Amino acid sequence: MDEDILMHEGDSGGEGEGQAGSTSTVAQLQDPDALSDSELPEADTDAAVAQDFPPPLVDVKGKGKEPEHAHELDNLPWVEKYRPVTLDDVVSHKDIISTIDKFIGLNRLPHLLFYGPPGTGKTSTILAVARKLYAHTKAGMRNNVLELNASDDRGIETVREEIKNFASTKMVFAAKEGFKLIILDEADMMTTAAQGALRRVIEQYTQNVRFCIICNYVNRIIPAIQSRCTKFRFGPLEIGEVERRLNHVVDAEKVNLTPDGKAALLKLSKGDMRRALNVLQACHAAYPVTDETAVYNCTGNPHPTDVEEIVKSMMNEEFEVSFRRISAIKVDKGLALQDIISGIYEYVQTVEFPTQSRVYLLDNLALVEHRLSTGGSEKLQLTAVLATVKGAVHLAQHGEAYKPPKKKA
Repeated sequence: MDEDILMHEGDSGGEGEGQAGSTSTVAQLQDPDALSDSELPEADTDAAVAQDFPPPLVDVKGKGKEPEHAHELDNLPWVEKYRPVTLDDVVSHKDIISTIDKFIGLNRLPHLLFYGPPGTGKTSTILAVARKLYAHTKAGMRNNVLELNASDDRGIETVREEIKNFASTKMVFAAKEGFKLIILDEADMMTTAAQGALRRVIEQYTQNVRFCIICNYVNRIIPAIQSRCTKFRFGPLEIGEVERRLNHVVDAEKVNLTPDGKAALLKLSKGDMRRALNVLQACHAAYPVTDETAVYNCTGNPHPTDVEEIVKSMMNEEFEVSFRRISAIKVDKGLALQDIISGIYEYVQTVEFPTQSRVYLLDNLALVEHRLSTGGSEKLQLTAVLATVKGAVHLAQHGEAYKPPKKKA
């Protein structure tokens, strides 16, 4: 029994039908008028469950899945609940979207490589592309799209078995697109051996399948795969685009968000839509009013007033007094020195320093941050930060770095 008949029988549930019967059914599908009402394919009755949700994909691990019941919408994270459905819904990156749209319109979609920081719309974009390609039937989505999270399935066996088996079969009821789609999310976590095997699969089965490889760090993808894909970089989202999407979610969920809370949310998101929505949902669940304090408490970042108090203490108080005060603030607020350093960096941008003093301060803050990343003691590095700020102040006042007095012979 040939492959097309087997695939049609598996899709329609016609177990036990003979080869001739299956062949005639495939022929009838090409002419819908030849079918009786009882033989017509089952319609997509779930399409009206929620307009904000895409149809289910094969092996989709939590991204873009449609809930089985309407009441499950309220239980979903807002990141999934408000994930874009179509390419027009994707926030920002209009140049990338228009280019991919032209590829689809001309039926010349190449292998794709999406890279950039998290929360910038890479996965949402390719899921919207999959819906546009295979939206004609629900079975088309199930049978012709395979999504794998390469952080979990990252070994060479996955490439040799699951991916190769899927890529080696032709599309069910091939329409004008005539190819299937494989989405490899977080592909920068794949081993080098697996990427080497994937390179050959991409090359061998181009007629049957298109690959979309998604990663955060493109330098972790081997050059052989990069050269076989059309690369698109998804940069951090513009603040205006993030704010527009946040306003939509705030209105839909009736979140009591204050202006200073929104400003803090946009500042801490740093162009990451996923982070912005997760923080907004956490604040809405924990506090009746989502203001600036609630946002900083939820994220664990030091409040700007605390950072200002820390910097003023470092600049004006004695070394021992300042050290005790900052240590007490750290314990009381539960702050990490890494976050304090980030807050100091942002605060000193608003303070007037001579150029030489500013260079000294930033250079030494970077050294302290590096030592922290390699496992340095927070207590010792706090004294280093304190010494750095006092050294910068001394340099600004006297024009030279502080030198300890020489001991008398």
